[in-house]
Amino acid sequence: MSTPAITVAGLSKMYRIGAPREPYRTLRDSVAGAAAQVVRQVARMVTGAARHARGNEELWALTEVSFEVNQGACFGIIGRNGAGKTTLLKILSQITPPTAGQIICRGRVASLLGVGTGFHPELTGRENIFLNGTLLGMTRAEVRRKFDEIVAFAEIERFLETPVKRYSNGMYVRLAFAVAAHLEPEILVVDEVLAVGDTAFQKKCLGKMEDVASHGRTVLFVSHNMAVITALCKQAVLLEHGRVAAAGPADDVVRAYLATAAAAGTSSRACQPIAPAEHDAAWGGTSRIAFRAIRLVNNAYPTFTVHWKEPLTLEVEFAVQQPARNVVFSVTVATLEGVGIFRVHSNDLGGRLFSFEPGIHRISLVIENSLQAGNYLIALGSATAMGNVPLAHVAKAAGLEVLDVALGEEVAPQRGGQLVNGAALWSEPVQC
Repeated sequence: MSTPAITVAGLSKMYRIGAPREPYRTLRDSVAGAAAQVVRQVARMVTGAARHARGNEELWALTEVSFEVNQGACFGIIGRNGAGKTTLLKILSQITPPTAGQIICRGRVASLLGVGTGFHPELTGRENIFLNGTLLGMTRAEVRRKFDEIVAFAEIERFLETPVKRYSNGMYVRLAFAVAAHLEPEILVVDEVLAVGDTAFQKKCLGKMEDVASHGRTVLFVSHNMAVITALCKQAVLLEHGRVAAAGPADDVVRAYLATAAAAGTSSRACQPIAPAEHDAAWGGTSRIAFRAIRLVNNAYPTFTVHWKEPLTLEVEFAVQQPARNVVFSVTVATLEGVGIFRVHSNDLGGRLFSFEPGIHRISLVIENSLQAGNYLIALGSATAMGNVPLAHVAKAAGLEVLDVALGEEVAPQRGGQLVNGAALWSEPVQC
């Protein structure tokens, strides 16, 4: 059995928050401070005063994290924001030391933890290639040998002599990734940098990382894009609150992540009550409309679950506090990471606008379901058509699970209207 490229054993990292930063101190200040500290300690002993507790200032970003990465593997690290992913990579890249435990890296590590890290804005692209390559551990001869490949990969030939402060974010990330990827390290660490590039560049980067791994080098990849993780990585680890929640085959770990994200984001009950606190404050508008509940009324499950190709029949209940005229509703289906997939409005396809008097109302709609199997979030919105004044918005009104089993070739909607041009049809609202 080959020796792992990376061994993480009992890794923990603690930060102190809320503690005042120490100013620059001279030798005289240090001597005076030490004497004052002695006086304070004696005073505490005499008076019996409790010593200032610092436990509440401790934040454990990582706790007892352990896993191994085989040589030549593409290994994924996933988790929600604040789970400890970036802290782990900073320790691995020797940017910050661990509080306990250890990381053993067998080979040179090249890290791409931010867009344009190590670039000087006043230097040209050519000069920054040499500067960044040197910071990443390349010799000048190595940079010179790889220079043409780096420039071609980054597609910045026309702007090679232009200061990088005039580069767009896309040009920045192309150049930064090109330098790191051509370093030929034994271990390449990439932290969500592909989120900045366009689709064509992302495909090129994925191909480059696959090429890096095929030559026996190791890639450690952090991303919120689960499709990329499953396509690129065979093994992965899931972090939750600084601890390892799951580790193993990437498909299984991603499945565990999606399940926990769905549970944390919203309930999946077939009738999801919506509390006032769940309304986005930024969309409070005139507060004339408040969503109360959303229901999935056409399924045979006690949860928000439909089969593949089965239309979604949703019923939305809302309260109207003041008379509202020319109202438009919207339903958005998004990934668990918040990336919108599609949105339907009540005034699409020549649909009418709605007016309401104070009271409790319901409206239903049928949406054609072309979603792939997986877990999604449903968001609700309302606004006035005239002036586009927002009235209410709930980003996580309900969770939705689409099964990979179809009911049949032809699936007819069961209530709320019929499919119109492959989109959605809204019913006439009714007052409860």
